[in-house]
Amino acid sequence: MTSSRGAVLRGADQPYVLETVEINAPRPDEVLVRVVATGLCHTELLARKGMFGPKFLPAILGHEGAGVVEQVGSAVTAVVPGDHVVLSFDSCGQCRACARGLPTSCASFELLNLTGTRADGTGSARDADGNPLTSRWFGQSSFSEFALATARNVAKVDKGAPLELLGPLGCGVQTGAGAVLNQLRLAAGESVVIFGVGAVGLSAVLAARLSGAGEIVAVDLSPARRELALDLGATRAVDGADPDLARLLVTQGRFDASLDTTGVGTVMATAVNVLDRPGSCVLLGAGRDTLTVHPTVLSGRSVTYGFEGGSIPSIFIPRLVDLWQRGLFPFDRLIRTYPLAEINQAEADAAAGVAIKPVLLMHDHPSGSWALPRT
Repeated sequence: MTSSRGAVLRGADQPYVLETVEINAPRPDEVLVRVVATGLCHTELLARKGMFGPKFLPAILGHEGAGVVEQVGSAVTAVVPGDHVVLSFDSCGQCRACARGLPTSCASFELLNLTGTRADGTGSARDADGNPLTSRWFGQSSFSEFALATARNVAKVDKGAPLELLGPLGCGVQTGAGAVLNQLRLAAGESVVIFGVGAVGLSAVLAARLSGAGEIVAVDLSPARRELALDLGATRAVDGADPDLARLLVTQGRFDASLDTTGVGTVMATAVNVLDRPGSCVLLGAGRDTLTVHPTVLSGRSVTYGFEGGSIPSIFIPRLVDLWQRGLFPFDRLIRTYPLAEINQAEADAAAGVAIKPVLLMHDHPSGSWALPRT
């Protein structure tokens, strides 16, 4: 067992509380990671809405961890103690999708990532009184100084890259960039419209620029985020509250591709309706709304939901790190850091739109936007 300081959420209407928790020793296929920093994702906010059942809380959340391998199980060969890793989503490695190199389509994706337990129903941490905690959130639960992951959801990264920065590559940034690069495979000169430019949407903007897209349109309610999208590579920004939004978007022609990060039913329908034929839409938002379109609208158009940008973390995350190091993918522009003790402020800032991508640092560090020279 390893003692660890972790942020525990005990009730949907309660703040996170820092507690001393006990993390289990790794099983043969598991990896114990000393977490340096972890991103706070919108999906964490859903835990407060009862979407994961009445027994989900109390929980250690966090699924964008980055840190150093402390210990590995007897069957782990991909990483060794001392390696720097980013923690991402988990997958079984045994189903037909995993065998085909499609871990985001894993037959056990929801079981391994959204229940907060292993496939056998167990967790990996207990509180100071010995009570079990939901502690396998996305196979990591990284709002803690130590996290237990599996060999399949750790991605080894260059030790020269700052772990304080890399955590969001494990989910939010990977989802937006992967939707463009892995799923849409946007070609040079093609057009894309992105609905909702928070961390996921802005990562998609960065990837679309990297792809050489001819038109990149950002749609959002926030003027500040629309302005940042333009600064990061969008060619046009549109107010999502415009009552004539759909018509306004297609004044220069329909789109080869669209992305929705909002999860709002009417917005998702608009994302499909503004497509050209052929055209492709990837839905990325998390929520309870449904997509409603007339079947004929789908003629010549494809729509899919994009778990984690269709990525293989061990391949895609190091690729994003390399692009950042070369100055081609400045996702650091999205990040604001907080010490772990300020997790409740970070959550409030994320919900209010003050912070695009909060990152929690496990050791004391002043809050602020991330800034690091790139070569």
